[in-house]
Amino acid sequence: MSETLNSAGLDTRYDVSGEGPAVILIHGVGSSRQSWDDVVERLQGFRALRYDLRGHGESGKPAGPYTLDDFVADLAALLDHVGIAKGHVVGFSLGGLIAQGFALAHPDRVEKLALVSTVSGRTEEERERVKARLEMVQGGIPGAHFRKSMDRWFTPAYQAANPDLIDRLEAANQRNDPKAYAAAYRVLAMSDLADRLPEITAETLVMTGEDDLGSNPRMARLMHDRIPNSQLNILSGLRHSILNEAPDTVAAALREFL
Repeated sequence: MSETLNSAGLDTRYDVSGEGPAVILIHGVGSSRQSWDDVVERLQGFRALRYDLRGHGESGKPAGPYTLDDFVADLAALLDHVGIAKGHVVGFSLGGLIAQGFALAHPDRVEKLALVSTVSGRTEEERERVKARLEMVQGGIPGAHFRKSMDRWFTPAYQAANPDLIDRLEAANQRNDPKAYAAAYRVLAMSDLADRLPEITAETLVMTGEDDLGSNPRMARLMHDRIPNSQLNILSGLRHSILNEAPDTVAAALREFL
């Protein structure tokens, strides 16, 4: 059942399901808590908390600007409300950046940490590419943005086999509030916690697709090298959107780690 927390004037929509140790699942930019559905179905034995980030899904959509600290504070308020003092924190893409920030700000509240298809330590070339995408979305949400991103997100075989799903994802992307989407995308594009990764104390899993261009294996290895107690899992043949394309693989890796 979905519920809503109102904290500091922001509505945060969330779901809690299952029984067992708490696992908090943080979605990526332009997505919603439903992006975890296929993984949660396969992740038995946990109490799973999914929520819509500010600016996304059924949560409030202030125009921005947003900061990484805003997203971290939103999560802390939600955990207080739900009554989770400490849990496993799993973040995908922007969610993985938020998870890094949360683990640094609230180390006592993180049991284990999983950084899935996320970013850290961008090179100058990578920073320029993401800034170009930010400039594109700041003018609204052009329909071409989603289609131009397909080859970064999904393998060609998956796209060919799932045209209806691709259409649904495109429609969901178009329903995003343009100002909120741009505000969240700016946090993804402009934030980098690479220099602070050695401060993370939680046991950590770093996982990404072998062919993910935006959250690439070089970044994953950097996170693994800098986070003291970490494991690295590079998923063969996959690109960015592994929650959609490979939920069995993601859930199995999380079950084993958690």
